[in-house]
Amino acid sequence: MPTAATTFASPRDLRAEIRAVRFDGPTAGHGGEALQANLVILAGADASDFLRFCQANPRPCPLLAVGEPGDPSLPTLGEEIDLRHDVPRYRIWRGGVLEEEPTDIAALWQPDMVSFALGCSFSFEDALVHAGIPVRHQAAGRNVPMYRTSLPTRPAGQFSGPLVVSMRPMPAADAIEAVMICARFPLAHGAPVHLGDPAQIGIEDIDRPDYGDPPDIRSGDIPVFWACGVTPQAAIAAARPALAITHAPGHMLVTDIPASHADRRLTGVYPG
Repeated sequence: MPTAATTFASPRDLRAEIRAVRFDGPTAGHGGEALQANLVILAGADASDFLRFCQANPRPCPLLAVGEPGDPSLPTLGEEIDLRHDVPRYRIWRGGVLEEEPTDIAALWQPDMVSFALGCSFSFEDALVHAGIPVRHQAAGRNVPMYRTSLPTRPAGQFSGPLVVSMRPMPAADAIEAVMICARFPLAHGAPVHLGDPAQIGIEDIDRPDYGDPPDIRSGDIPVFWACGVTPQAAIAAARPALAITHAPGHMLVTDIPASHADRRLTGVYPG
């Protein structure tokens, strides 16, 4: 399996490795400068409410693209993307219960399914690294730590639930610069939603994330929290649709779009 040091010639090459099940790990550090995306796939009957949930909660759910019913491609995001195969690990939810984490969902695809690609914080990590700001989970080949918070999202139809955040520890001076850098990436969750004391947003033990790997927090660090695209998974667990498919946390769809495009709306990709 590829390691943290593995590089790929292009996002398409990485997707080919994923499709061949030669890569099934977290994509942090593997997408180069490509925009990465969270994924939610729902039956047509549930799609309208979820679209409104995304529009009501643009920080955790920045819409990059919405697929046509039954179509597993997202042509505005990449050449020959096939959502049935091109995510390294998926999650299958039935009645709001997580049942399995396969590497392929072709057998589950239905003709009314609608796909939603949402921006991902991995897309701004290269900008942080270029600025000399440590992204320790990426350097270690680990998954980013993610936490359920006490902050509510705005409900829409059947979907509601807590805000989920990702966290990157860093020295205070770097945190200030990170705020300014990430504000340029609204389609990748933008600026952090919280800095400092995790208890203020309902996180009881920062060393025990709800998703991902434990953090590497060092002396002088402060925790910096971003809205996270795992938020819809908490909403799916609460809404309990008959069937939902998402990415496994940290295992993203890597698009052909340069991450630098995350500083502006992708014209024609999503409504609003």
